Amino acid sequence: MKKTEKGNYGYIKYEKAKRTLITAIMFAIPLIIFFTGLRQTGTRKNLFTLVAILGILPAAKAAVSWIMMMMQKSGDKNALEETEKRCGELTRAYELVISAYEGTMPLDALVICGDQVVCYSRHGKKDKFEFMEKHMAKILNANHYYSTKVKIFPELKPYLDRVDQLAHAPEKYREGIKFTPDENSPELSREELMKQVLMAISL
Repeated sequence: MKKTEKGNYGYIKYEKAKRTLITAIMFAIPLIIFFTGLRQTGTRKNLFTLVAILGILPAAKAAVSWIMMMMQKSGDKNALEETEKRCGELTRAYELVISAYEGTMPLDALVICGDQVVCYSRHGKKDKFEFMEKHMAKILNANHYYSTKVKIFPELKPYLDRVDQLAHAPEKYREGIKFTPDENSPELSREELMKQVLMAISL
């Protein structure tokens, strides 16, 4: 199982396998403890059972995380390939699942340039697009990336057309934006830091 970092294509497939393994192990440990105590004492009323019950709590938490990831679909490989062809040196990310209290939004691809965040979501619920655009912009604004415009496209072609526009004139969208490098990550550009913020609210 090759590790795939968040924001890269293949992340969802990797996380499904990883979380399945973790959840299985988390449930196996309390079960082993329980049956060990049952065999040694001949009764369920023992300290082993108490430890096993306590062990079910983190296992249940792992199961919730596993279920959330199993509900997600892998990103569109064609979107990956076409974005890579067109975006040049622009900051991009793939297979993000943006989360909010009101729900989640799967993004097959995302490109950031200046004050623009352009996304493609083939499985997202269209009636949630406007809410998620505002949610993402609000999170970025709260992290001092002001006046950011977020647009989610349900169709690949208009998304790619917008990526073309950004890639052909990136300085147009960066003009007038002031940026002070982050003390903890001085090597990261403003757009890369924006990507980090969005990944932080993704599953």
